[in-house]
Amino acid sequence: MTAPVRRAGVFAVICTLSLAVPLSGPRVGAALAGIVLLAAYVITDGPLFELLAYPGDYEDSRLYGLITFVLSGVALGLMATKASLPVSVFVATLLLVGYGNLGEQLVRLRIETSVVRVVGFCLAATGAAIAGQAITQSLTGSAVASSLPSIVFLAASGAFLAALLRDVLLRSDDPIVVLSVGLLLWLLAELEPSIGAWEIVVALVVTAALGYASYALETASIAGMLTGILLGLLTIVLGGYGWFAVLISFFAIGGISTKFRYDRKETLGVAEDNNGARGSGNVLGNAAIALVAVLGYAASDAGFLPPDPSLFLFTFTGSIATAMSDTLSSEIGSVFETPRLITTLEPVDPGTDGGVTWQGELAGIAGATIVAAIAYALFPEVGVVGAAIIVAAGIVGMTVDSLLGATLEGTFLGNQGVNFLATLSGALISAVLVVYVSILG
Repeated sequence: MTAPVRRAGVFAVICTLSLAVPLSGPRVGAALAGIVLLAAYVITDGPLFELLAYPGDYEDSRLYGLITFVLSGVALGLMATKASLPVSVFVATLLLVGYGNLGEQLVRLRIETSVVRVVGFCLAATGAAIAGQAITQSLTGSAVASSLPSIVFLAASGAFLAALLRDVLLRSDDPIVVLSVGLLLWLLAELEPSIGAWEIVVALVVTAALGYASYALETASIAGMLTGILLGLLTIVLGGYGWFAVLISFFAIGGISTKFRYDRKETLGVAEDNNGARGSGNVLGNAAIALVAVLGYAASDAGFLPPDPSLFLFTFTGSIATAMSDTLSSEIGSVFETPRLITTLEPVDPGTDGGVTWQGELAGIAGATIVAAIAYALFPEVGVVGAAIIVAAGIVGMTVDSLLGATLEGTFLGNQGVNFLATLSGALISAVLVVYVSILG
């Protein structure tokens, strides 16, 4: 057994101590955490230090990695005992991170492929989180069977978020992972899924398969794949398959457009990096507003927010129409050599921020129309007027993206910031127009 596996095993055991809270109460859990913290502070050398130390711990001969990890667990524990964070979420989060890491290290003994290690992490993390929630609810007298859909949903969502954060952060940043996963699951625990456990399993299979396909086709990096899977899962469970169809249309068509005349784009110097594979930043820049809309819809549907849930549907489709319009406009328009700056209409070099072509504008309009057509077909509340609003929102958002590119990108904003603000503008335009039409009607 290698040192990384032994280290992961010890951390998994430490995470298992979180079960002391539902088993014996918060005081016992706090006492155990105090013992671990004291041990981490006094152990400064020797075999145990070598086993538990991260690379940065050697400079001061102090197990800072273990100390901060335990402190992050203590912070979640305080939220569970002093606030409304469910104890099952507290336990699930720690087991998820601890055993997910152990699963990844065990897989790594045989296979070094990055994507396989990620799969190992996600499977072990999901299983541990399911077990942690089930055990906690059994110990506290809650019915496990009726909570199974929520248990599976929370476990899978937490596993994908943890895998994503671990891919973009350092291994010693697990305290950040613990807190981030715990807070997300706390939020999702308030928005119980409206579909059954088996339907959630189907959603997991569908999103994971499509996510892996995007990675295999080199349209997404591992981080982009994980981000897409998490977004897809949340969209299906909290919104429905109609919402997911709108979302996946952007990822599929946008990914294909990235490959459109890729050699030509490389020659012009406007091709996406990594052979066109999109990372988590690109995915979130284009879909963060859509995710907020899904969460808003679920919160509104559950009675936590006052607006009509359908308003969030138009916010969602408006943001996706913008993302689709902007992506197609950029990826198709960039292969033509005579773009013009949108603010002055002066000819500029291909790839210049804010440069547009008539071919790209037509492609962008087509992209917004595709999103509107899908929404019209799947959602009765959209109608002809609603579809027109979605197209208008996409065109406005695409134009805002170009204007921001010509004025602020490169000085005050990066590409992902521009994408975020553009999709936000498309979402707001869609929502405002819907409210305006409803007032007139």
